[in-house]
This record gives sequence, structure tokens and C-alpha cells, in this order.
Amino acid sequence: MKNPYRKNPLKNKSKIFIWTLFDFANTSYSIIVVTFVFAVYFKEVIAGSKPVGDLYWSIGISTSMIITAFISPILGAIADYSAGKKRFLLFFTLLCILSTSLLYFTGSGMILIALTLFILANIGFEAGLVFYDAFLPEITVPKNYGRVSGYGFAMGYLGSLASLALAFPFIQRNLVKETFPVSALFFLIFAAPIFIYLKDNRQKRTEKKSYVKIGFDRVSFTLKHLKHHRNLALFLLSFFFYIEGVNTVIFFAGNYAKSTLHFSMQSLIVFFLIVQSTAIFGSVIFGIISDSVGQKKTIVISLLIWIATMIFAFFTSGANDYLNLSFAKIFGFKATDMQRYSFYLVGLLAGGVMGATQSTSRSLMSKLTPQDRKTEFFGFYSLFGKSSAVLGPIVFGLVSYLTGEQKYSILAITIFFIIGISILQFVKEPPPEKAGSEEALE
Repeated sequence: MKNPYRKNPLKNKSKIFIWTLFDFANTSYSIIVVTFVFAVYFKEVIAGSKPVGDLYWSIGISTSMIITAFISPILGAIADYSAGKKRFLLFFTLLCILSTSLLYFTGSGMILIALTLFILANIGFEAGLVFYDAFLPEITVPKNYGRVSGYGFAMGYLGSLASLALAFPFIQRNLVKETFPVSALFFLIFAAPIFIYLKDNRQKRTEKKSYVKIGFDRVSFTLKHLKHHRNLALFLLSFFFYIEGVNTVIFFAGNYAKSTLHFSMQSLIVFFLIVQSTAIFGSVIFGIISDSVGQKKTIVISLLIWIATMIFAFFTSGANDYLNLSFAKIFGFKATDMQRYSFYLVGLLAGGVMGATQSTSRSLMSKLTPQDRKTEFFGFYSLFGKSSAVLGPIVFGLVSYLTGEQKYSILAITIFFIIGISILQFVKEPPPEKAGSEEALE
């Protein structure tokens, strides 16, 4: 395939940098609202630290994911037809930013209002990713999908570190609610360049047709013919299961550390600093590896690490668990300290593959996606990714509620990684020269 950027590599690099800035921007929402501060604030303040808080939180996550899952393919098809990726991205970005800033006004007992705002913010965040991801094939060539996708996730985790640095002084002064509008402002400032400088490559259509009808027609056509695209269907099914585990870890890591391991806010910050730091290196390194050995092999490696990490987390969740007591005796630590250090190690391992699994999946999807219908197919990618995130949080929240212990929820979500890696074995990865072709789908 001819490299369309060879004549002007500097322009291409600037496009890639501007594209990655959006990853830098939107992870301020992800880390402050979804993973850390608001997730803990919701459980402890809004839900009053009751076990049912996990169930409420999972309902909020699942509801937002169901809505996003079903609208994404329709919106993707419309965006492909109208060359409107950037307009849709702008709408959902603003929806996320506005809803996030309004979380400042939530407080004790305001479960319905808090969940409604969170659902709107999460729809904005997740639906926006459909259009953001679809820009990847427009800013680089197939042989570089892995590393460029990795650069995006690495920038995202840099954004997480920057967001945590901004939030830390507020958290120290117990001004937790103030971190929500700060996160929204961070998102707004660093997301702006993609809307100013990056353009859609497709030509606009002149026919006057209902965009909604076009969206439904194209999605209906794709669904009917998806069974003929066996390779793509198998990858999406595998992705559905293993990303289930990744999303659930992201959604519940903060609550788990606070509720089960009794982390202080300072210990939580240390934990997330470890996760975000290792995720930066993991995203870049695994991105380069995936372009060398292939995206499929790289995903398999990351999933094996995930499985080992979850099993280790289960066996070290209690201060008096055998592994913690053994490690404490060997290294001369208190059992409670060893419990905390063990979870720091879990964060190091999970962070190393968190961005790698997501970025490599995105680059493999780019290889399997037809060039003229990329946003529509990324809509289906979102459909499988978001709909999977409905089941995982519900399973985690329900197991936690029924058993009264979150450690058993870890074993439940580990099963999703195992199923995903098993199905992935049947996916055929196309070579770079056949990326984006109809043959890659079969």
C-alpha cells in the first residue's frame, strides 16, 4: 500500500500529535470520575458506604453502556455517510464535559441525580470514542497502526497523571467535589486542538436523504452480512469477553482498594500513580511489539498477564491470606503493609497491560475494517465493547452484594479473560498489505 504521508512526514506527525492530545484530554474524565475520585465519592458519600452502593454504581455503568452500545453503530454509519465524525465527536465531548462539571452539585443521598449525571457523562465519553478511534486509519498507514494507537493511549495515561497532580491538592484539603469541574476544564482545554486542526478526509454527500434512515439501513445491512465476515465476527466476539474484564477492573479498582483493602486516599493516589505510570510505558512498548510480531500475539500476551494478575489479586486480598503472611515473614513487613504492597504490585502489572490491551485491540480492528466504512464498523466495535461492559459490572456488583466480599468478584471477571483468549485463537490477522480489504473480514 502506498504511504499517503511520505511526501509530508512532518504534517503527518503533527496530525498524530493532535489526535493523541484528545487521549491526553479525555482521560481526565476517566481517572477522576470513572476509576478513582467520583467512584469512591459515590460509594462513600452518596451511597453512604453501604454494600448496595456497588450495585447502584454497576447499574449506572451498565445503563450508560447499553445506551452507547446501541446508538454507536447507527451514529457511525451516519458519520461515514455525511463525513461528520468531528461534529459528532464535538457533541459527545461537550455532553461529557458539561455533565462532569455538574457532578459538583451532588451530595449525600442524591443517588438518582448523581447516577443520571454520570450516565450522561459516560455516554458522552464512550460514544465520542467511536468517532475518535475512527480517525486512526486517516492519520497513518496500516503498518504503523500498533505504535500510533499505543502513542494515543500513552498520551492518555500522561493525561491521567497530570489530572491526578491537579486533583491532589483538592483531595488533600478534602475538596473532593471541586475535582469534578477541574477535570471537565482539563478535558475542554486539551480536546480543543482536534476540533480546530483535524479534518474529516471523506467527501461530503450531496444527496438529500434522511441521515437516521441511512444509519438504520446501513447497520441493518451490515448485521445481515456480518455472518459472512467470519474473521471480523470472531474478533468482535473475543473482544466482547476480554474487554469485559478490562472495563470492570477500571470501573471497580478504586472501590475495591477502598472497601476491601481499606486504602486511605493517599494510598489510593500512590496506587493510581503506579497504574498510570506503568500504563504509559506498556502502551508504547506493546504498540511497538505489536507492529513487529502482530496484534493478535500481542493481545494474547497481555491477556495471559491479566489472568495471572487477577489470580494474584485474589490470593493477596486479605492481610491474613497465605501469600501475604509468607511475603511479610520473608521481607519483615507487617501483614497489613504487605497487603498494600501486594496490591501495588497488582497495579504495576495491570497498568502495564491495561493500555496495551486496549490500544492493540484498536489497531487490530483498524486492520480488519473496510476503509470506506470505518466509522460504521468502529460503531460495531463500540457495540461489542460497551455491551460487554454491561455484564461485567453487574456480575461484579452482584457477586459482591451476595457474598459481602469483593474478592470473589475478581474470580468471576477472570473467567471473561479466559473465554476471550480462547476465542481469539481462531482469529486470522491479515498482513499490512491486506489491511482494510474485504479479504481481511472473511
